[in-house]
Amino acid sequence: MSDLQKNIEKLDGYLARFKETGILNQINGSACASLSGETFETRSPVDESLICSVARGGVADIDAAAKAAKAAFPAWRDMAAGERRKILHRIADKIVERAEEIALCECWDTGQALRFMSKAALRGAENFRFFADKAPAARDGQSLPSPTLMNVTTRVPIGPVGVITPWNTPFMLSTWKIAPALAAGCTVVHKPAEFSPLTARILMEIAEEAGLPKGVWNLVNGLGEEAGKALTEHPDIKAIAFVGESRTGSMIMKQGADTLKRVHFELGGKNPVVVFDDADLDRALDAVIFMIYSLNGERCTSSSRLLVQESIADAFEARLIERVDAIRVGHPLDPQTEVGPLIHKTHFDKVTGFFEIAQKNGATVAAGGSRVGGTGYFVRPTLFTHANNAMDIAQQEIFGPVLTSIRFKDEDDALSLANDVQYGLTGYVWTNDLTRALRFTDALEAGMIWVNSENVRHLPTPFGGVKASGIGRDGGDWSFEFYMEQKNVAFATGHHKIPRLGA
Repeated sequence: MSDLQKNIEKLDGYLARFKETGILNQINGSACASLSGETFETRSPVDESLICSVARGGVADIDAAAKAAKAAFPAWRDMAAGERRKILHRIADKIVERAEEIALCECWDTGQALRFMSKAALRGAENFRFFADKAPAARDGQSLPSPTLMNVTTRVPIGPVGVITPWNTPFMLSTWKIAPALAAGCTVVHKPAEFSPLTARILMEIAEEAGLPKGVWNLVNGLGEEAGKALTEHPDIKAIAFVGESRTGSMIMKQGADTLKRVHFELGGKNPVVVFDDADLDRALDAVIFMIYSLNGERCTSSSRLLVQESIADAFEARLIERVDAIRVGHPLDPQTEVGPLIHKTHFDKVTGFFEIAQKNGATVAAGGSRVGGTGYFVRPTLFTHANNAMDIAQQEIFGPVLTSIRFKDEDDALSLANDVQYGLTGYVWTNDLTRALRFTDALEAGMIWVNSENVRHLPTPFGGVKASGIGRDGGDWSFEFYMEQKNVAFATGHHKIPRLGA
């Protein structure tokens, strides 16, 4: 039996219970159908087969979850941070125990290749451990003496928060948002993406098994325009952490305005990878390919624009075409697969629509540009060449395994092209000139930049973008800055003069 067949058999075992019961919500510690009784379907992008039904939460479900989170907040907030730390570590332990189940279910639900998702659960466990260990110091502040007062700052959890996560790598991104919220002392209402709800349910079960008190973490599945909108408008929810499209982020900000909702957005990107002629071209080539074609190109930090110096462009693009044509497209549960199917027909239609747009723009489809097979949402890894930065393929986020190559003359030209988009999430710079790297990164409009490296995440560092790519930062203490309020207490150190009125 092949590895693929073995993985399919294991997956069938893991999915059996979901096929019987469907994916339920979790409110105040109880698994439950939607209050309306309505459901929707989740289907695999591999073959469009039905995975199971999903509870379709709405306004009433969100209201119940928000009230449960509000009721649970005081006890969770006041629990000793060391106790919260223990619970979060138990969640991490149980994630590791179910890592295979999480990986196989995520692959089937999203189309992501197992070679990448096999580590997703372990990264999720690492997120919980990292923030668990930071919980005891989350409230630590500063001593700021003045001539008459001793000012002492501290942080306190903001209250119940809403977390809305996307369909790409949903398990890892859920842990990335929820772990720091819990560590800070907040309670949570989680609304996962409707395209990929499976592992959110598994994660919720893990949290309950780990001893998380009822109501501290609630799960409501549903559509963005129904459950998502209700969550962003609910008065008991003090903040919204959202990962997704820039347009949706704008809508959430409008919906939360009446309740003065604090927001944290990780949004879209059209990230440049800039390759100068003095770079280590072998390593640059590997990084360029990895950062756009891994994870099916469905990630906000993908380097979807290649800016390559004219003097090396012909040779670099020739090597790139050869490698792109050799990328293995296939079943996501096959360990040999490098690119699996796109998440959903809606997204498949969007991505493949750019194949025609590229030709209308005047670009060359140098590799890929076609569907693979007649079933499922598979596309060939695609490369556009002879492009310029004014084209739609250079300005719009495609969010698939599609790379647009643009040539530049010199450093000033490269910088102008890199910054000439509405987004500013990440940038990647390949050069062996240190002074150029310092100049370029200082002027590059991006929240995160890697020099001579692909995206290598370090949890204590700030994660987030500028311009249309987001608001706020995750990671380390930056996460606590969002989920907690600063408080200053001033103690008089003597009998300073107090102005007397009416004396």
